[in-house]
Amino acid sequence: MRATIQRVATASVKVDRKIISEISNGLLIFLGIEEADAEEDIKWLSNKIANLRIFNDAQDVMNLSLLQVNGEALVISQFTLHASTKKGNRPSYIKAAKPDIAVPLYESFVTQLEKDLGKKVGTGIFGADMKVALLNDGPVTIQIDTKNKE
Repeated sequence: MRATIQRVATASVKVDRKIISEISNGLLIFLGIEEADAEEDIKWLSNKIANLRIFNDAQDVMNLSLLQVNGEALVISQFTLHASTKKGNRPSYIKAAKPDIAVPLYESFVTQLEKDLGKKVGTGIFGADMKVALLNDGPVTIQIDTKNKE
């Protein structure tokens, strides 16, 4: 499971020109799922995101977590996070899970993050043509891969 996390002042997602979810002061999470992902990846990643200390404290030091600032989260499915660009110029998405595997894992991740944060999490629509808008705060952008826990 791969996530690209952006600390945002605001973020929203539109489908068919309608805003279906929006947040302020929180994290925009692009989530890529592969077939090898399992429940332990979901729990580990959700806990890591909820507790990642990337929000500023009173001394302007990144020392607070999403939980501590009572921030919001928006999760967008993003199969292209598993793009392989090793050969040629056209990315391969062979490692990205097919919808029959990815959708339940995506929904399980959202449910786990809601449990970890104690609040509703915004989402996109899996597989839809989404227009995502954001105002990156910092900018702060972090990538996490559950198969490579650095």
